[in-house]
Amino acid sequence: MIAVAPLAPARSVAELRVKLFADGADKAAILSMCRDPRIAGFTTNPTLMRKAGVADFETFARDVLAAVRDRSISFEVFADDAPEMIRQARRIASWGENVYVKIPVTNTRRESTGPLIRELSADGIKLNVTALTTLEQVERVCDALAPSTPCYVSVFAGRIADTGRDPVPLMREAVQIVRGRPGTELIWASPRELLNVFQADEIGCDIITATHDILAKLALVGKDLDDYSLDTVRMFFEDARAAGYAL
Repeated sequence: MIAVAPLAPARSVAELRVKLFADGADKAAILSMCRDPRIAGFTTNPTLMRKAGVADFETFARDVLAAVRDRSISFEVFADDAPEMIRQARRIASWGENVYVKIPVTNTRRESTGPLIRELSADGIKLNVTALTTLEQVERVCDALAPSTPCYVSVFAGRIADTGRDPVPLMREAVQIVRGRPGTELIWASPRELLNVFQADEIGCDIITATHDILAKLALVGKDLDDYSLDTVRMFFEDARAAGYAL
């Protein structure tokens, strides 16, 4: 028999230094996560809002803000030209001190939003610059930010992984770019599995934002693997019996 080294025990969720943000637009789920002290903030985007059936952008945002008062929450502009992005950003920012305005790193024509990021940040509007996938984008965005204004820089590590690239080396370098810039925090965005939470923590990322289904798996951290195997076997057995399968 080949000797196999035992797996290292999983770390406790309580030991995590990375802040956990819940990503979603289902109001009931947001309110539930709001009661969880481990959740340090919330993010949304137009795609998640559409999937959740949100019909009125501002009504939804204000309803959520009535409950989410002590943690940051990000709402994204949906315009594609700079003047309208700026107008929407200023309106969204007016909804609350804990609101961060999500600005995409480019518009749909691949034009950089750097100038409007610079203007809004200089005016004290808290931003969450989103949809970054390269270190060059991280550097350009950080250079545009006002040191005195809080900002999140969201790198979509999960989408990087979707292309067959390991996002960890890139995210590790992004940590170094952001480090030392007052008020700017790096987000590991679009994680694909709970393991990404621990990877983000290990490299010193400030925040990871995850959908509710991934965050629900926090309860599995440290679970005995033999017990998890048995749970899986039981699931297969019970589902086959419930389906009435016969041969």
